[in-house]
Amino acid sequence: MNMRSNTGSYIDVVFFDLFYTLITPAYPDSKREYEMLGISESEWASYAEDDELFRRRAIGRERDPHRIIEAIIEKINVSADVPVIREIAGRREERMKNALMEVDPVILDELSVLKNQGFRLCLITNADVIDVMHWEASPLRPLFEHAVISCDVGYMKPKREIYRIACDRMQVKPENSIFVGDGGSDELRGAREAGIKTILTEHLLTREPGQRKRIKGYASFAADDFRDIRRILTGQ
Repeated sequence: MNMRSNTGSYIDVVFFDLFYTLITPAYPDSKREYEMLGISESEWASYAEDDELFRRRAIGRERDPHRIIEAIIEKINVSADVPVIREIAGRREERMKNALMEVDPVILDELSVLKNQGFRLCLITNADVIDVMHWEASPLRPLFEHAVISCDVGYMKPKREIYRIACDRMQVKPENSIFVGDGGSDELRGAREAGIKTILTEHLLTREPGQRKRIKGYASFAADDFRDIRRILTGQ
């Protein structure tokens, strides 16, 4: 267990969010999912992230990649045959794979340093089966003791249950842990309500001022640069 003066308590486990905290699922230069349907990126995003559809797949009620894409297309109310659905699913999988494989070296280096300094690392992420299909092959994977993935455990952030499951797996008390995330899905609020300290990281994503102010209200600490996380934890 590590005494870290800047946090004011012993911190043994550091929980990390995945998307926009450790990776960014950017679109490649090749033809994108939404272009295959003749719609805009914003239109695709509004349907792909529809609360009802996302929740269904993110808590594991829908685990078939093709059916996940088919449900989004049905919501958009456009027609697409089976080969197109398969192609879109394949492109989405490839995009998520690239994000998991091409991790910012600064992030990998800092996680390695934290691990070498004795911190135990655990992932907590809202994700469907396509999002994490290539997690095991990612250079991030060896750095993490456990990965608590919403589609596997049936709970999403900010539900208290997902943080409890993570603490149980890591055998750590909430007060001896800290959660690092970009603040999406109200994850910092959820962590705070679960008794876990929080760090807002903006290394990969900076939000508009109003949203940032609201999210920052649930942050125990803030890190503009990923390297600031280690400084917060160690004072170094």
